[in-house]
Amino acid sequence: MVDLKPIIIEGHTFLTVSVELPKTNLLVVTNDNGYIMCGALDVGLLNEKLKDRKIIAGRAVGVKTIQQLIDAPLESVTYAAEELGIEKGMSGRDALLKMV
Repeated sequence: MVDLKPIIIEGHTFLTVSVELPKTNLLVVTNDNGYIMCGALDVGLLNEKLKDRKIIAGRAVGVKTIQQLIDAPLESVTYAAEELGIEKGMSGRDALLKMV
């Protein structure tokens, strides 16, 4: 099942995407500028192979719900995210607010 819902964080609207897959879930919170995602995100690929696209993204691992993704510390972030002040260890919520 795929679930798409808007969420408001400190007055800013983001889209949440949850995809139920066998034995796992794919979780994303996004806006027009960037996104945070569960452990399925390959930050290394974005930083190396797709570096020229300057993708703003962060990854949290061990999360099972959108709320956990928002609350969790980011395990890794892209170079483009770092340019916005998004850092490893920052909460997903704080990272998203830097993307507005």
